[in-house]
Amino acid sequence: MQILAFDFGIKKIGVAVGQTSTYTSSPLLIIKNKDGKVNWEEINKLINEWKPELIIVGKPLNMDGTDSEIMKKVDRFFKKLKSLHHARYEYIDERLTTFEAKQILAENKNNNIDANAAKILIENWFEINRQK
Repeated sequence: MQILAFDFGIKKIGVAVGQTSTYTSSPLLIIKNKDGKVNWEEINKLINEWKPELIIVGKPLNMDGTDSEIMKKVDRFFKKLKSLHHARYEYIDERLTTFEAKQILAENKNNNIDANAAKILIENWFEINRQK
């Protein structure tokens, strides 16, 4: 199954791609939003190109499990995605994914934090779903 993951941010959205046949994932790109608005044109192109069967969106929770301040915007993003494209959609907890991505990238001297955070979302989904 082809998977796309989105790590939503107000200024930019990290995107990664994954495959359940190989249980691999890769950072794909960063979509820059324009004037505080989601760049739906770029997202539509990306989804039409990859044709994912599953779309994962990081759920920004506080460390105590409550919704973070940005959660309302992520919810709107998630609902709009669902209305535009036929696929299965899931949220996945994104606590510490950016921190983990920064650690990995510091070791690799890479600066693609948001896309790597999205990659970690897929890896976390793999981990959860392998146990089922």
